[in-house]
Amino acid sequence: MTPSQCRAARALVALSQDRLAEASGVAKRTIASFEKEDRQPYERTIAALRSALEAAGVEFIAENGGGAGVRLKKVTKDG
Repeated sequence: MTPSQCRAARALVALSQDRLAEASGVAKRTIASFEKEDRQPYERTIAALRSALEAAGVEFIAENGGGAGVRLKKVTKDG
């Protein structure tokens, strides 16, 4: 997950840095620094952020020639 994917994912599901910090167990300062590209967190920290964002309904799109991105998960009638 890139810093811009993190920012975009939060925007898609209307999560503040405070709420993402609560949901992921990652300090708000760490999230802010990552999103500003001031520092690169540990992989486990990025995994915690990604997991919290995915639980909130975000789907991460891998780099596939068109650029990495995010979108909302498709909701089906079955859940």
